[in-house]
Amino acid sequence: MTSRDHLSKSIVRGCLQGIPLALAFYGVLASVAVQPAQAQTFTILHLFTGAGDGGQPTAGLTMDEAGNLYGTASSGGYTAGPCTGGCGVVFKLTHKSSGWIFEPLYTFHGPDGDNPEARVIFGPDGALYGTTIFGGPEDEGIVFRLAPSAHICAHVSCPWTETVLHSFGGGGDGEYPTPGDLTFDRAGNIYGTTQDGGSYGSGSVYELSPSNGSWAENILYSFQGSSGDGLSPTAGVIFDDAGSLYGTTFLGGFNDAGTVYELTHSGSGWTETILHHFSTSSGSYGPHGGLVFDSSGNLYGTTLYAGGGTAYELATSNGVWMFSVLYAFSATAGSFASATLDGAGNLYGTLHFGNQEVFRLTQSNGQWTLTGFNGGPGTFPYGNVILDAAGNLYTTASAGCGPGAGCVFEITP
Repeated sequence: MTSRDHLSKSIVRGCLQGIPLALAFYGVLASVAVQPAQAQTFTILHLFTGAGDGGQPTAGLTMDEAGNLYGTASSGGYTAGPCTGGCGVVFKLTHKSSGWIFEPLYTFHGPDGDNPEARVIFGPDGALYGTTIFGGPEDEGIVFRLAPSAHICAHVSCPWTETVLHSFGGGGDGEYPTPGDLTFDRAGNIYGTTQDGGSYGSGSVYELSPSNGSWAENILYSFQGSSGDGLSPTAGVIFDDAGSLYGTTFLGGFNDAGTVYELTHSGSGWTETILHHFSTSSGSYGPHGGLVFDSSGNLYGTTLYAGGGTAYELATSNGVWMFSVLYAFSATAGSFASATLDGAGNLYGTLHFGNQEVFRLTQSNGQWTLTGFNGGPGTFPYGNVILDAAGNLYTTASAGCGPGAGCVFEITP
């Protein structure tokens, strides 16, 4: 942790006080099984020092077509001025022969961003886009773009150029962008969420559109945090083929245990529909991560709490979304991250607690089987898992990994 505690974790610790962290699991689950951890190779690709290379990576990774990795470290880097524990770093890991070369692409200094907890993604123009929870004129977070220098660089390490696309100002503007991914539409507009702010102070979904050389913000929806609406989204949004947006809120809903929601666009704006209200008595609540579609249009996600987190599915039946728990993790394991779906329909993710920090869920004849991959010495993974073409898994750990401040690691099944 930095001296300025990560906001998403403060929500977990603060807002869930009074909600029991262990519940008796209910007996309406699909058949589940556990497969022992198989032979695997764990490789640390970079061990953070907490200094100029950054520290405590809390987001997952992005891979380019050449197999290089890009990510964020939430602390470290520049440690003067407002950056007491370091304002964070965006980095690249280049795959060279049998090794990896680490390169800091950008170091935040406070006004230009502070505490990147979301991963960076590639935009349509090939640049990297992301958010920081703090920083900007009001210290309430920014959306940024990073691009390589337009000039020839004579150095081995060449910093990229940052452009701040939007600085959040609080109130109706939204504040503290979530650790979830940004999303682009086909026209190049950016979509994301904030944990606080909006018209009711309970979080928002926003759009950023290019406008006369800058970017204009439009708040699509402000969560009310009451009357069954969602509260405090900690994940981004995704599109379906019809242009509707889907996401989760960590709290709110009828039971104040989180929701899955849909935003549908019409001529008068965006209309919210709650697809599922989580419940502390249902064995599954606290969806911190976002959603992923399969090829049939079903939604998958994970939760952080219910005697241990769960993996769940939302499938449509005659126009009605039906919720089911696919797998209940151990009583000490929960997931902060969004799940990843491969082409065979297997789900991958990370578990913040427990001994097997990376998991795969495989379905066969209606039964979901868990394969756990021990993350070696790494602990406390918050980010998602990505796969390369060979099926190797990549993610980050915010602590552990030896005498360092977290690491990037690879698991070869």
